[in-house]
Amino acid sequence: MTDNNDADTADSTASPDEAAALQPVAAAVTPPARKRPKPGERRIQILETLATMLELPGADRITTAALAAKLDVSEAALYRHFASKAQMFEGLIEFIETSVFTLVNQIQEREAQPAAQVQKMLTVLLQFAEKNPGMARVMVGDALVFENERLLTRMNAFFERFESQLRQSLRGRAEDAGSATPTVDANAQASVLTAFAVGRLQRFARSGFKRSPVEHLDAALRMLAS
Repeated sequence: MTDNNDADTADSTASPDEAAALQPVAAAVTPPARKRPKPGERRIQILETLATMLELPGADRITTAALAAKLDVSEAALYRHFASKAQMFEGLIEFIETSVFTLVNQIQEREAQPAAQVQKMLTVLLQFAEKNPGMARVMVGDALVFENERLLTRMNAFFERFESQLRQSLRGRAEDAGSATPTVDANAQASVLTAFAVGRLQRFARSGFKRSPVEHLDAALRMLAS
């Protein structure tokens, strides 16, 4: 008992320098335990890692083995969170859909001028891709070529929905301009602008992310949406 009390007293009266000197020793003897991700965190980590890997050259086809190695887990660990690799890509597509259409809906609600709506909608789409290069490869389908066909179908549906949102704004713009055929005009222009956006995304992805999708965007939109 006396020895223990003496030891406690010695620790409590140790100088700050002595106390600091003891810390590295304790850390070396007892390494910090590896934290286990909270429920849902591992799923997000898997998707973030997949998106990051898609930014690398030659990453058009990523295996679950490579993804597991990057995460330092087993392939079985991946399948505890996703039933298949296709489901992982669906998670990325869902993120794209939610991110872009949340912004598009906000633009249509807050911006009164149809012409400004169109410009801002195209800008947020292209800026999203620029900030998320790995997602750009998903958006243009390059990362989905060897995957389940339903993924390409869902990504195509994304652009059909985006074109529909453009049509709504362009119809209002045509009506404001006194067009005799506002629906026809809106349909044609929405198709052209969507094709333009997809082309910009493809150029960005296939240039190795060197050609910005928003390069000279204002000037291009003035010509296309005039």
